[in-house]
Amino acid sequence: MCQRCGHTFGWRNTANKFLRQRVWFKRWIVEGYTLRQLVQQSGHSMSTIRRVITYWLQRPPMVNTSLWKTRYLILDGTFLERRRGVFAVMDAERSCVVHNAHNVTEGPADMQRICAALVERAMQPKTATVDGNPHLIKTLRLVWPEIIIQRCLVHIQRQGLSWCRRFPKRTDAKRLRELFLQVTAIHTEIDRQHFVAQAEAWEQTHGCLIAHCPEHGWVFSDLKRARSMLMTALPDMFHYLNDHRIPISTNALEGYFARLKQRYRQHRGLAVKHREAYFAWYFHLCPR
Repeated sequence: MCQRCGHTFGWRNTANKFLRQRVWFKRWIVEGYTLRQLVQQSGHSMSTIRRVITYWLQRPPMVNTSLWKTRYLILDGTFLERRRGVFAVMDAERSCVVHNAHNVTEGPADMQRICAALVERAMQPKTATVDGNPHLIKTLRLVWPEIIIQRCLVHIQRQGLSWCRRFPKRTDAKRLRELFLQVTAIHTEIDRQHFVAQAEAWEQTHGCLIAHCPEHGWVFSDLKRARSMLMTALPDMFHYLNDHRIPISTNALEGYFARLKQRYRQHRGLAVKHREAYFAWYFHLCPR
């Protein structure tokens, strides 16, 4: 009420209204509820729910917190459309996503851009568990020369067994498959020494012949790939034995991406212009 003329006026706080209705947007993101389900739960009209969702999608969260305390990382990406998708960086000690990027490939340009963003947030990691992407490994060692790279043992085992086939006929492939079956069963330094000795013995007996063999058949080419992957990854496979806080695989992020894709598929009609904001909100509201 005006103290001079005595008239009363109504004042609307639109921002406060949307803040109170943000709970429906959060359920749309976190739980993957459809608009029809939110209408039934809230009692609002379809148009109101659409306005609430559009309002918050047009205001993606801004995350600029420092990451200097984050020391143990898990880095991985997943494809959504063709060769483009989302990439996430997880704090392995808290199992919490601390950085993400949408609509990226796993090529050198995007990997350099992601690492540069981490540097801007004062990140100084000690270790990084990765799936074997050569561009990512090269960029990590270029940005942080002292970082310890831990190769994901599950990726090594799964890809190696795939290349060796389930029932190989060659003697060298059979022996290599036995080695890949032991990859995730290394728990002590004695186990590591025994595995490395077996791998080196296989390399001397079969590996050199395979590398220089001119054969280019489908099965033999996969055997070459399996041998090359194992020999390349061997120096970075067992750092977790020296520090129990180093994760041996990227399974934590794989499970996170599985939940993300499940929620994203429930919103297939999402406009292209809103997809980046959707993923930004999902990582913000669901960091674990």
